[in-house]
Amino acid sequence: MLIGYARVSTNGQNLDGQIDRLREAGCERIFEEVASGAKLDRPVLDEALSYCRAGDTFVCPSLSRVARSVQHLIKIVADFEERDIGFMSLTETIDTTTPTGRMLFTIMSACAQLERDVLIERTKIGLAAAKRRGKLGGRPKKMTDVQVTSAKEMFNKDIPAAEIASAFGISVATLYRTIPANSR
Repeated sequence: MLIGYARVSTNGQNLDGQIDRLREAGCERIFEEVASGAKLDRPVLDEALSYCRAGDTFVCPSLSRVARSVQHLIKIVADFEERDIGFMSLTETIDTTTPTGRMLFTIMSACAQLERDVLIERTKIGLAAAKRRGKLGGRPKKMTDVQVTSAKEMFNKDIPAAEIASAFGISVATLYRTIPANSR
């Protein structure tokens, strides 16, 4: 039996293309998951791996859908080999039920890890360069320093927090996070 696994990282992404490819490949059962590939704790992946029986083949649209770590991929395929389960990646055209497929799997796993490591390295370099130029990453602050000072003055005049938050177009929770009780 061919068992498919499709994964996207966020709810804003769509699984349809992956599911179509898995169906075209002949998968009789398809597991769908929304979870980051970097997380090792993915319940649907665990369920799919457990569902496989001797003689089955686990099918994924791409190696990156199963794991980002070479070690994790190798562990999965080693477990499959012990349980007499094949592994197939459609994008990389890898099928571990053949000797050539097993060799290609090893090479492609190393390439996937290299790609991820290079991406992380580039991101770190870019963030460091931005920091040197005075640019900070992350979400912009909801209130400027001038607004914080004004909000503190409003607190001193005993204006209710809900009214202060409304005046600045923020939630009361954001107001309390921005101006803790000990700094009002």
